[in-house]
Amino acid sequence: MQDTIAAVATGPVRAAVGILRLSGPSAIAAASAVFQAERGRPLDAREDRKLTLGWLLDRTGRRVDQVLATVSRAPHSYTGEDTAEFFCHGSPAVLALGLESLFAQGVRQAGPGEFTRRAFLNGKLDLMQAEAVADLVDAETEEAARCAGGQLSGALSRRVQGVYDALVDLSAHFHAVLDYPDEDIDPFGAQELAQGLARAEADLAALLATYRRGKLLVGGIPCAIVGRPNAGKSSLLNALLGYERAIVTDIPGTTRDTVEEKCTLGGHLLRLIDTAGIRESGDTVERLGVERSRRALEEAELALVLCDGRNVCPEDLELLRLAREKAPQVLLVWTKADLWAAPPALPAGEEAAAVAVSSKTGSGLEDLERAIAGCFPTDAAQERGEMLTNARQAEAAGRALELVRSARAGLEAGITPDALLIDVEGAMEALGELTGRNLREDVTARIFSRFCVGK
Repeated sequence: MQDTIAAVATGPVRAAVGILRLSGPSAIAAASAVFQAERGRPLDAREDRKLTLGWLLDRTGRRVDQVLATVSRAPHSYTGEDTAEFFCHGSPAVLALGLESLFAQGVRQAGPGEFTRRAFLNGKLDLMQAEAVADLVDAETEEAARCAGGQLSGALSRRVQGVYDALVDLSAHFHAVLDYPDEDIDPFGAQELAQGLARAEADLAALLATYRRGKLLVGGIPCAIVGRPNAGKSSLLNALLGYERAIVTDIPGTTRDTVEEKCTLGGHLLRLIDTAGIRESGDTVERLGVERSRRALEEAELALVLCDGRNVCPEDLELLRLAREKAPQVLLVWTKADLWAAPPALPAGEEAAAVAVSSKTGSGLEDLERAIAGCFPTDAAQERGEMLTNARQAEAAGRALELVRSARAGLEAGITPDALLIDVEGAMEALGELTGRNLREDVTARIFSRFCVGK
């Protein structure tokens, strides 16, 4: 990291403000060379984190834009290196001229996530905090942003570090007794090891259990809208989205494939999946659509089972039972509420949480939103940002848990502590991959490749 990088840190569209960002050993010198202060000292003689008014210059020295500039010297910066930023008017042409001017000073274009990668490599962030930066940029709901913000503040890292430190203490105590037999060190006993492993197993199991909710928080909750033909599935999808996404007709079987769109409801990001009406059909294309509907139901975390509120038939009850078998959360939605006064009563034993809606008038949509919110209540770990949110994290935590369980099983089988500690140290290595303490270069590159340029 001996070179200096620069990038536009804002989007490639016209905006009120556009930001040019630099990091590296010559960042301040390069920034000072393309900046003319309105008055007083040049930029490289200014104090850290103080805004200076002046002019951004093109590569020929002509004024391009009146800007604010600031510098931060290592190690007190986001990347841990010397950094500089220009706050320009948000014209893509102005920002392009500014970049050209910086490139003429020997600065190169930054790659995706390179600023945050340098922050990680310089010890300003651990790997889970770096991933939280990307999650924060990509957050589509308030709860996702709050969770990512908690992770960025180190909440998840501290939780992982607590388990790691406990395992280090076990390993260190054993090696101290083994390596220094003449020292006055408390003996290393099987009971101590058993208690430590039991605590680590419980902590890791609780941590791994957060992944299911964390994955849904970031990627969205798969929500299958299912029902018989003409139950109002496509109409409900359009009403929730606020525009005509799916074709709606009175002809049964109009929807023959799944239609997926994202929508925020009840504070949650839903991946709404409008499905073909589930029924027996002799039409080959419609049968394929019905099969896809069943697969969508199997993969859903939430199923909205739609029934025409004017009547309920055995096929509706069969579909409700199927949804309960396949999806963790199920809501019965009585549709076309503008055409009836009260929904039909369900048979004993078939009762379900239900909401009545009219996609035509919009009545009941707020009730549906509240019901969906109730299906996925916010927990304390989510509020604090202490949950795993991607497959890499879950895999490493799961591996650590299995190794701790293996050590516990070995202890119960009478295996000597020195053999068990191989599993303990393997668990420590897996936890080190979570924070980035132990990580291959190709994995690091893959993680930062999903970042945007300039971050």
